[in-house]
Amino acid sequence: MAAADDLAFDPWDPTFVSDPYPAYAELRERGRVTYYEPTDQWLVPRHADVSALLRDRRLGRTYQHRFTHEDFGRTAPPPEHEPFHTLNDHGMLDLEPPDHTRIRRLVSKAFTPRTVEQLKPYVSQLAAELVDGLVAKGGGDLLTDVAEPLPVAVIAEMLGIPESDRAPLRPWSADICGMYELSPSEDTAAKAVRASDEFSSYLRELIAARRKNPGDDLISGMIAAHDEDDDRLTEQELISTAVLLLNAGHEATVNSTVNGWWALFRNPEQLAALRADHSLIPTAVEELMRYDTPLQLFERWVLDEIEIDGTTIPRGAEIAMLFGSANHDPAVFTDPERLDITRADNPHISFSAGIHYCIGAPLARIELAASMGALLEKAPTLRLAAEPERKPNFVIRGLEGLNVEVG
Repeated sequence: MAAADDLAFDPWDPTFVSDPYPAYAELRERGRVTYYEPTDQWLVPRHADVSALLRDRRLGRTYQHRFTHEDFGRTAPPPEHEPFHTLNDHGMLDLEPPDHTRIRRLVSKAFTPRTVEQLKPYVSQLAAELVDGLVAKGGGDLLTDVAEPLPVAVIAEMLGIPESDRAPLRPWSADICGMYELSPSEDTAAKAVRASDEFSSYLRELIAARRKNPGDDLISGMIAAHDEDDDRLTEQELISTAVLLLNAGHEATVNSTVNGWWALFRNPEQLAALRADHSLIPTAVEELMRYDTPLQLFERWVLDEIEIDGTTIPRGAEIAMLFGSANHDPAVFTDPERLDITRADNPHISFSAGIHYCIGAPLARIELAASMGALLEKAPTLRLAAEPERKPNFVIRGLEGLNVEVG
């Protein structure tokens, strides 16, 4: 185990946040695990370890299925944060078996590969319309004009949220996701609580309406879903799952889009190759998700003592798996700091792994390919208009905007 006293790893330093990859290289060189006192976490930077730990059942996204806060040596969240935790803790991302297994199985009955595949024409048409609007203006902010509206509209359409109700979805999501950063402030928590309350109230009314008049949308499908034991989703599980699908269903896609185009603008030879051969879009999507990973860190609680490279990590500790570092591990990726849109062997872990593998990964790939294809086809002269500003967040990595010109 290496000490972290003089690490370049500093999630609150804007210089680090702008480019964390050199610090990751230093972490990987130091060893397989490093204790980081500022967050009381064990940092795991290498691909093989991250991949294995994502599948290790001695770790969990929660510990409350086995321990009380006191038994686990942890402090319960403040009572005033309760609306956020009620919403968050009933979603399958933050549950462990058997609850996770039951909820994922029921959601999968409505969120089938066939359902996702049937969305392709709608996604392609919407991407084309958004890009047409960008081109008609001669450019704009790729984030607000294309990257955000596409996945938000798609998941809202799937869930059956009327178009007239969609304006607050992105702000609600942004406020809730603020709690996934390291050591969020009280102001961040207050915004997340308010958004959790408002979003939950809205969905409670929508679910009640769908119970009376079911449609062919995902919420109606989840209400109807049951298995051979007649297990069904509770109302809170329905609400939490709908919020999770919306938040996870667009955050990564939005950030992958702008991070990806910013990477292409900085690597003009790769952009030229992509413009010359649109058949490279599938491998380009995977490589861009690897190259500048939208979710940099994923946490797990140690439910049963584990050992990593001779270091014992006790029950009650928290492990921070560094996805961004794992995706740049030279033990797995040849010349990992180089963007290579033809990279065929690309086992990135941007969609996680194990039982918490992203259920929306196929949809995200469809959306990313659709927007990239539309931009390549309809805006072949797309170019950067101004140097973008990086969001101050570390865990969820994105840009404040990406101003572009066409023509």
